[in-house]
Amino acid sequence: MRLGIFAKTFSGSTPLTVLAACKAAGYRCAQFNMACAGLPAMPDEIPAATIDGIRQAVAETGVELVALSGTYNMIHPDPAVREVGMRRLGLMLAAARALDIPLVTLCTGTRDPVDQWAHHPDNTTPEAWADLLTEMDKAVALAEAASVDLGVEPEQANVVTSAEDGERLVAAIGSKRIRFVLDPANLFEIADRDTARQVVAEAIGRLGGRIAMAHAKDRKADGSFATAGAGIVDFPDFFARLRAVGFDGPVVTHGLSAEEAPGVAAYLSRQLRP
Repeated sequence: MRLGIFAKTFSGSTPLTVLAACKAAGYRCAQFNMACAGLPAMPDEIPAATIDGIRQAVAETGVELVALSGTYNMIHPDPAVREVGMRRLGLMLAAARALDIPLVTLCTGTRDPVDQWAHHPDNTTPEAWADLLTEMDKAVALAEAASVDLGVEPEQANVVTSAEDGERLVAAIGSKRIRFVLDPANLFEIADRDTARQVVAEAIGRLGGRIAMAHAKDRKADGSFATAGAGIVDFPDFFARLRAVGFDGPVVTHGLSAEEAPGVAAYLSRQLRP
């Protein structure tokens, strides 16, 4: 496994500046966001010069781009908003292919019309699930055309909240392009250390070989998020269980400040040693 970070953790709107900061903080790879290249996170256009600049920054720093953020609200209550998001996702997949980035990450969405990461009670309705399947069918077609995988992350505020939901999604769509991003802190809200460990273990057991990337964020006992190592997630157990199912991909941390990044890199590096 190799250690990475959200590139957006670091300020800057040029890829070289941001990726150099990732490297200096102790990270070998990064999940990239187009905001780090001076564009909106989900732009309407990606100039060829932007692709060239990202490619050059990777070559100069040696920081591998393991994923590209392509999140939009896949079940937004307004179909027109979903349509715009899908068009932008197509651009992101094309950019990922041009940059040899294997994974574009998704947000399975919420009925909240303002915040794609906010829970809404209608997320559990059959209509919300049906809308997600419609969007995923379109996204998979785009991913197949680009030869890029889609990263679905179980997240408490969205439609896919658990590994069980992830299995259900795979069963309904059936594409090998659907992979999973597993963030242990997003699999529960309030739990003690033993319960959290059990929930994470079950998720790894269910999703197994479809895990493309792990995220490393933590939660405190009161449910608030924390940097890796500052909460109740048992990271040694998390990494051991990932190894047991054959995972050897990137472990990408986020939810931290640029100032905290070197210390988190040191902590995670120690935990990742076999």
